[in-house]
Amino acid sequence: MPGSSKKITIYTDGGSRGNPGPAACGFVIASDNGKQLIAKGLFLGKATNNIAEYTGILKALQHAKEIRANEIQLFSDSELIVKQINGQYRVKNAGLKEYYEQIMNILSGFGSWQVTHVYRDKNKEADALVNKALDNSADVEIKNNSRTSQKKQKPIRIAVLISGGGRTLINIDEQIKKGELNAEISLVISSRSTVAGVERTKNLGYGVKIIRKKDYPDIDLFSKQIERELIAAKVDLVIQAGWLCLWKIPTQYKYRVMNIHPALLPSFGGQGMWGHHVHEAVLKAGCKISGCTVHFCTNKYDKGPIIVQLGCPVKDNDTAETLAARVFEQECIAYPLAIKLFEQKKLAVKSNIVHIY
Repeated sequence: MPGSSKKITIYTDGGSRGNPGPAACGFVIASDNGKQLIAKGLFLGKATNNIAEYTGILKALQHAKEIRANEIQLFSDSELIVKQINGQYRVKNAGLKEYYEQIMNILSGFGSWQVTHVYRDKNKEADALVNKALDNSADVEIKNNSRTSQKKQKPIRIAVLISGGGRTLINIDEQIKKGELNAEISLVISSRSTVAGVERTKNLGYGVKIIRKKDYPDIDLFSKQIERELIAAKVDLVIQAGWLCLWKIPTQYKYRVMNIHPALLPSFGGQGMWGHHVHEAVLKAGCKISGCTVHFCTNKYDKGPIIVQLGCPVKDNDTAETLAARVFEQECIAYPLAIKLFEQKKLAVKSNIVHIY
């Protein structure tokens, strides 16, 4: 059995020549550092396209379970099946429900998981395995994929903007130090001088620039000072981490400023919706699901293109504090994931929608 991997990336595909007709599925599994663990194509005999797609996902997840993976990032070019797994569409076909239920059961056993749609031109390896299995009418396995020889890119330079306790900064710093993020924190800016996040930042070994909105006569000069600091620090990506001040994002940083919001946007967003205010509003509305949203920032509160969303249940006995704690657990997963997708150049914004490649 291959060596265990805590965090893995999976690409899957499936197809049928005839629908139903001769069918095959394929999957490629790589460790978090890009090293290929397995690449297989499986000949399925006669089946439909959807069964082949579902089988590819199921077989890949079964292998992920065998190698004791804990965090799963899975990509499929079947938009329908991705939406079904994410609960956006119901599985109406009785023949597919068994596959769906098996997949959801396996996913529930991982520490965290995300299933994302990817376009076919970004899924070439899995697609090639499917076609090779179909051509041979037999299973295939490819070893020594070029992923193993990829060189690690230069770390991206991050600026973190804080206004409060700095917990998100601590999480990002931990992910970097563990080697989970190919990034470095080159600048920290606080909009307040006395918050706990300032001291926590210093304890982590970083300096803090204090830029208070009230010290400037208007938002333009306030924003200009932030821009100067970003340019001086040669920042690639700006991370708002509990940052409460609206500022004008310069053109050169369009789609290079991210924010995390403690709810599933576009609901419960906008001016004044931060911290406990958000969770209180979610509870008052009687929502059964909440979560967090990472999005690119624009010059309007919580209106930028959504990058990543993760959900969590709202319990009947929740308070704003208990719900906040559960949401923050998802924030600690979602923000590093969004940063990693940016660093790997997998994000593209088209018509105000983020596409992950």
